[in-house]
Amino acid sequence: MYRLLSAVTAPAAAPGGLASSCGRRGVHQRAGLPPLGHGWVGGLGLGLGLALGVKLAGGLRGAAPAQSPAAPDPEASPLAEPPQEQSLAPWSPQTPALPRSRCFARAIESSRDLLHRIKDEVGAPGIVVGVSVDGKEVWSEGLGYADVENRVPCKPETVMRIASISKSLTMVALAKLWEAGKLDLDIPVQHYVPEFPEKEYEGEKVSVTTRLLISHLSGIRHYEKDMKKVKEEKAYKALKMMKETVAFEQEKEGKSNEKNDFTKFKTEQENEAKCRNSKPGKKKNDFEQGELYLKEKFENSIESLKLFKNDPLFFKPGSQFLYSTFGYTLLAAIVERASGCKYLDYMQKIFHDLDMLTTVQEENEPVIYNRARFYVYNKKKRLVNTPYVDNSYKWAGGGFLSTVGDLLKFGNAMLYGYQVGLFKNSNENLLPGYLKPETMVMMWTPVPNTEMSWDKEGKYAMAWGVVEKKQTYGSCRKQRHYASHTGGAVGASSVLLVLPEELDTETLNNKVPPRGIIVSIICNMQSVGLNSTALKIALEFDKDRLD
Repeated sequence: MYRLLSAVTAPAAAPGGLASSCGRRGVHQRAGLPPLGHGWVGGLGLGLGLALGVKLAGGLRGAAPAQSPAAPDPEASPLAEPPQEQSLAPWSPQTPALPRSRCFARAIESSRDLLHRIKDEVGAPGIVVGVSVDGKEVWSEGLGYADVENRVPCKPETVMRIASISKSLTMVALAKLWEAGKLDLDIPVQHYVPEFPEKEYEGEKVSVTTRLLISHLSGIRHYEKDMKKVKEEKAYKALKMMKETVAFEQEKEGKSNEKNDFTKFKTEQENEAKCRNSKPGKKKNDFEQGELYLKEKFENSIESLKLFKNDPLFFKPGSQFLYSTFGYTLLAAIVERASGCKYLDYMQKIFHDLDMLTTVQEENEPVIYNRARFYVYNKKKRLVNTPYVDNSYKWAGGGFLSTVGDLLKFGNAMLYGYQVGLFKNSNENLLPGYLKPETMVMMWTPVPNTEMSWDKEGKYAMAWGVVEKKQTYGSCRKQRHYASHTGGAVGASSVLLVLPEELDTETLNNKVPPRGIIVSIICNMQSVGLNSTALKIALEFDKDRLD
């Protein structure tokens, strides 16, 4: 068309009309046809213009109307929508099938609104969420900023501190060694790490085992070094819980005569007096403890033991629950001795097997793409960068970086191993899980004398908190079975939650594991409780899944 128009317009543009004998008119005349008039060029141009106009009008009528852009959200990432939601050209080799996420549009909208509310409530700079349903990632999105100073938005690929979810990763290393017969969970830790001294409690020789370390029953301290403060707090909590239990039982029985009322009143008075007398002084939270902000670089887990190995046990091993990140530092040393590899090398092999390609130990020197910055509010309620910290002393208990996508992969690998045994009879072609079903059942079985601080309904198991299925009254609240772990680090909060499907053995034939909802959330602000938010999101997706 361009050459045709050029040939048509060239004669008119030629000076002195010399080109008229060389263009289409010359050809016309040489063919012996009647000469064309000077209006031929204009007529042809007008005809072509009309034809092009009709063609363009038809194309516009067949095209879809452009969507008017929504009002920009300063907190939302321009890459907020997951890649599978992007509209690709029909000819593109990357054109996907109809995204499963469209089936969960209601759940996504509701969950996004919830996360915006949580983010605004706590003043978090950025937050990233990922959700998978039955092993498939259906939604991942970033809200706010990974880097406030440079206005870098959060996106699904954003890398953040996952804090204590690192404990669940370390548990996989311990489980693999146990399955291979290289690790005995119930012998004293000195068998593997003689550098850790034997312990006594109140003059009695006691044993610390790997199993006790995993479930925080070893008596090894956390960041608080003052044993008196810890014991006072534990006693106060126990007395308060007992009081609440007695009150609940009395209310449940519904007995009220004059004698019982007097006894009840007297008991309440005595308990309140005990609570007042035993209430501990103000105890520092973890973020006020100096050890959380260590800047010293430790070359290996054995070297890290010097921070706490000579401290006395706070409780007799096995008697009470005391959450301890240092206990997992000792577990890292056990992994090294049982495996014959450096802890980080062994973990990287596990990450490779699980396809967790963006999960690494946090170090300040390497360039880590998409790494977020971490924030806290100062005493003047201003957002500031967190101080420099070196987490080499606690790789196993809280020192890894990851993305929501990698955490979803990890959660699905655990859920697959947990469920695959149920499907073996109906589908013999299923691959084995990364961990055996009996191992996963052991890991997700609540341990007596433990606590789950992020959900009072549950107990701590083996590097996971577990809430069991429960329903007390008909047509009333039904408690779902789930496993999760939260994390809190300097300038970061996180959660990984696994909500297994309530499987019916009669309907297994048409299904394959994993079956359930996985939710991962990471945030670049400390002290943000995310477990209840993750559970709400999981239940929203479970509702859409059932519908």
